[in-house]
Amino acid sequence: MNTRESYIFWRLAYSFISDHGYRIIQLFENQKELWLEKLENKKAPIIRMLLHDLDWSNAMQRDIEFTASNGERVRKQIGRNELKVINIYISQFPPVDEYEYRLAKPFIYPDGNKTEVNSILLTSEDYEPGFQRLTDWLKSELTFPINDEYSEEEAENQKKATLEYAMKKVKSEKAIFTNGKPFFTYLLMLIQVAMFFWLETHGGSTNTSTLIKYGAKFNPYIYNGEWWRFLTPIFLHIGFAHLAMNTISLYFLGTMVERIFGNIRFLFIYFFAGILGFIGSFLFVDNISAGASGAIFGCAGALLYFGLMNPKLFSRTLGPAFIVIILINLFFGFSGNGIDNAGHIGGLIGGFLAAGMLHLPKQKKPLVQMAFLILSIALVWGSLTYGFSHSAKSKDENSMLLLAQENIKQKNYQQAYNELKKGEENSNHPSAQIYFLLSFTEIKQNMIDDARTHLHKVLQLEPNFPEANYNLSLIYLEQNDFVQAKKYAEKAAELNPDKKEYTNLVHEINQYLQSSGAGK
Repeated sequence: MNTRESYIFWRLAYSFISDHGYRIIQLFENQKELWLEKLENKKAPIIRMLLHDLDWSNAMQRDIEFTASNGERVRKQIGRNELKVINIYISQFPPVDEYEYRLAKPFIYPDGNKTEVNSILLTSEDYEPGFQRLTDWLKSELTFPINDEYSEEEAENQKKATLEYAMKKVKSEKAIFTNGKPFFTYLLMLIQVAMFFWLETHGGSTNTSTLIKYGAKFNPYIYNGEWWRFLTPIFLHIGFAHLAMNTISLYFLGTMVERIFGNIRFLFIYFFAGILGFIGSFLFVDNISAGASGAIFGCAGALLYFGLMNPKLFSRTLGPAFIVIILINLFFGFSGNGIDNAGHIGGLIGGFLAAGMLHLPKQKKPLVQMAFLILSIALVWGSLTYGFSHSAKSKDENSMLLLAQENIKQKNYQQAYNELKKGEENSNHPSAQIYFLLSFTEIKQNMIDDARTHLHKVLQLEPNFPEANYNLSLIYLEQNDFVQAKKYAEKAAELNPDKKEYTNLVHEINQYLQSSGAGK
């Protein structure tokens, strides 16, 4: 074997690895047979190279069949439906007998017809046609200058350079995933589990009052200055299923982000995304909200940024499976009830922005990082400015109702009354729910006439409101207006005949009317 062919073998391998993104998957012990793959592109062919003098074409045919058999094993290992192999022979001379017909058509592995071998022969007689065929197959130009002679030292140096480059590439890729051990991920998992048990033993993790007490996102309290509620909900979870899902998601995504970005960067990404997630929830969701979902989606956003910076590595290692996981989570988020999608999307954006501000460890992109910083400041400032504006607060009737209900649960009837009166005054068209809760607080404070007025307003808006009819009946009963009391009690019982309180009240009024003769 001429040293020229040895040089070309390793120079060609170097070109595949450095210029075309291939990596070595198999190097035979004699170092004259090499297999390469390109994982990030499932349609890219596998490349097999053989440095060998081919004396007879039947030996070439046997080797093509061996290549197809080995290619079929590779196809099964990497899970492809079909596989194309480019089989490159580098030989000083072609076979002495006819061989061209063996290369004219691809060889199909007969068992399943799923592996195709396209063979090409590069010899000292003419390299140009072979390189042109490789260019056509790879859809990317492949060429380099070839001298008439090379020394053994030159061939050996090229071999060494190729293997060192391949090894360096593998090590540099591995180093990207070892910037930090996932210490904080595990710590955060423990904290959220501990907080769940704390909630369970102090009122219940699904109890609204308990959640509000220990820091859930609650818009009315944020309006009143409790900004820390953008942070504390990250540690709270509503029910065991919520905790389990987020803990599992944090384990998979958090460990990945902490390994890639390092410990301190991970903490910044996690909390910035979590806070931005709850800012999004504050803007678009009136209900109480809690959970690490926004922060976890932020980890996904950080991985998307990593994919943008390292598309080939991302595609080969994380890409397709990661994208599927995100799409599934978003699909279930939008198709399910009670899921804070604004928080999820806010967290996803927050994680992407945080990763852009920090960039990757040991790398700097000052202009990109500055742009991400300015964009992040503008987004946070603009969101909070809008969220705390009068127009936004005036639209947040649901938050006001939640606050009133919470005060009623705590028996703070005067405080609930004050909030509801403010809501009534600020609204052009107060809802039936505002009037109903107002009447309830007025009943509790013995403001019976006001309560009756507001219950009538409820029934003007929603005549089929059973509880409003029932309460109005009780008021009329208290005022000894039995005819009106009967009217509204019967309406309540008609609307909800299964509720015994309503039917019992009708029965009691009828009994009184019969005994007093008023019903005759």
